[in-house]
Amino acid sequence: MFGIIVALLSGALMSIQGVFNTEVTKQTGTWLTNSFVQCTGFLVCLIIWFFKERKKNPPIEILTVEPKYYLLGGVIGAFITFTVIVGMSALGPAKAVMLIVAAQLIVAYLIEVFGIFGVEKSGFDWMKLLGTGLFLAGIILFKARE
Repeated sequence: MFGIIVALLSGALMSIQGVFNTEVTKQTGTWLTNSFVQCTGFLVCLIIWFFKERKKNPPIEILTVEPKYYLLGGVIGAFITFTVIVGMSALGPAKAVMLIVAAQLIVAYLIEVFGIFGVEKSGFDWMKLLGTGLFLAGIILFKARE
C-alpha cells in the first residue's frame, strides 16, 4: 500500500511541477528555468543527505557505481524537465501528462520484458499488453471530444 501511495504522490507532484516550470518559463526562459529547477533540487537533496545519510553514505561512494552510465540520471533529469516544459506549453497539462505517462508505461514495459539496464527480465505477458492497450484507448477516448 505504501508503494501505491508514494507512486500516486509522485505522479501528482510531477504534474504540479510541470505546470509550475511551464509558468516560470513563460517569464524567463526554458534553460534558465531548467537550471533553477535542477539547482534547487540539488540543494534540497544535499541538505537532506547531510542530515540523513552523510555518515552512512560518504560522497566518494558515488564514484563506485557500476556501470557508469547509471550516473546519467541527472543529465536525463535535465532533459525530462525540458521536455515536460515544452510539452505542457504546446499541449496543455492534461494532454502532455497523458502522453508522458503513456511513454513511461511503454518504455518501462519494454525495459522489463527485455531486461534492459540490469532490470530482471520478466518476459512477455498478454495481460500487461492488454492493460497498456486499454490505457492507450483511454487516452484516445479522453481526446475524442476535442
